Amino acid sequence: MDAATQDRPYTLAEMVDPLVRRVLARNPSPFTYTGTQTYIVGTGHDVAVIDPGPDEPEHIAALVDAISDARVVAICCTHTHRDHSPAAAPLAAHTGAPVIGCAPLTLEDDGPRADAAFDSGYRPDRVLAEGERIGGKGWTLTALATPGHTSNHLCFALPESGALFTGDHVMGWSTSVISPPDGDMTAYLDSLAKLYAREQDRVYFPAHGPAVERPRQLVRGMIGHRRSREKQILRQIEAGIGVIAEMVPLMYKGVDERLWPTAGRSVLAHLIDLERRGAVMRSGEQWTTIA
Repeated sequence: MDAATQDRPYTLAEMVDPLVRRVLARNPSPFTYTGTQTYIVGTGHDVAVIDPGPDEPEHIAALVDAISDARVVAICCTHTHRDHSPAAAPLAAHTGAPVIGCAPLTLEDDGPRADAAFDSGYRPDRVLAEGERIGGKGWTLTALATPGHTSNHLCFALPESGALFTGDHVMGWSTSVISPPDGDMTAYLDSLAKLYAREQDRVYFPAHGPAVERPRQLVRGMIGHRRSREKQILRQIEAGIGVIAEMVPLMYKGVDERLWPTAGRSVLAHLIDLERRGAVMRSGEQWTTIA
């Protein structure tokens, strides 16, 4: 852990917007940056909690302290990786609030991400569909279906302030991990295009990393980055390098080798997308282009 991470204000509720406070969980990692950011929406009697985070007593105590005497209208989860949703159950038990948000989802294996297995204990009281809303005095949250990082991923829009809570779909510090079989590059790119079309979002609050002050600019760059990566993959195949394990060291030079297995999952996600579009085909581990 570097000095910057050590100095982060864990357990403290920070005001990041007139209607939003943030509490940072002490679970930094190569996939969570400085940790999971839990957001408390609303400053009056009614509040919502977005991405309650890991089931860590210190973090849950900090959330309870920040909530104080307010009524928790909903505990909302963007998706069910273990750094996002496990604190929902104990927080619900303490506050009496319903768990409302993404659908439950568990897989035996979603690729080599030791910190991001699915939360098998997640039990929502209500699953939100596209466009459904919850609210309290002075605020409203609208669910946006954004599959790709996971098939059950939601973002939450706060129209009163122009904020969008993006979970792991869009982050300012890193691109999202897309790991088949549940991670889906086709769906992810479609979801990015969906967010890019939204001109009303002033700022993104991701679950990890800093707020995104120029969201459409970042999303446009992310789409461009994925298209560039796709072209890079096709060039590798055309050069006779059609096995993912051989592509990754060439494509991710300078990246910590411990992250190469995850990078390989992202390459696989691109290849599956290209296969659907009729650009490539596979035979075992070997991929070739289709003329």
